[in-house]
Amino acid sequence: MPPARRRMIVGISGATGIIYGVRLLEVLRRLDVETHLVVSRAGDLTRTHETDLTAAELRALADVTYNPADVGAAIASGSFRTMGMVVAPCSIRTLSEIATGVTGALLSRAADVCLKERRRLVLMVRETPLHAGHLKSMLAVTEAGGVIAPPVPAFYTRPRTLEDVVDHTVARVLDLFDLESPSATRWGEPPAHEAGAAPDGPA
Repeated sequence: MPPARRRMIVGISGATGIIYGVRLLEVLRRLDVETHLVVSRAGDLTRTHETDLTAAELRALADVTYNPADVGAAIASGSFRTMGMVVAPCSIRTLSEIATGVTGALLSRAADVCLKERRRLVLMVRETPLHAGHLKSMLAVTEAGGVIAPPVPAFYTRPRTLEDVVDHTVARVLDLFDLESPSATRWGEPPAHEAGAAPDGPA
């Protein structure tokens, strides 16, 4: 029997942009999606630089958390059913592990499981500029069925704060799982802060 609640795996790697993973966890909780979180060691290091959250506070945002070295965890098995996985943010190292199938840690192993089980895998790759090796890894993941979704801001929504930018990006990622974020702003619809007015920027 399928699980009573929808399940989503969230991976947080060491790239800058941990706010995307934090916000994703917050929104998924509001949507009553059961979250399974794995944070790499580098991800925890980034947390200390970019947020005021403790390791415990970050993990408290998820329903279930895992040690990044526990390759025998539930999310490392295809028999553990989930909607899929988002890596937010996704470092180039994590991207490369997933692209090659050389998955020595739980985060990349869980992503590999999503690919082999034909479940949705979304990588919010945070790097620029990109060289040919990066692009080849992105192509390899795409050919394997994953989605490369860099956190690129949209300005037709007329964001006023950094939170507006993050919310829009997270909402677009959740669209890939047919999940409706309460903070989504869509083309042809008024921004949340401008009820009754349509955005006039390019699509």
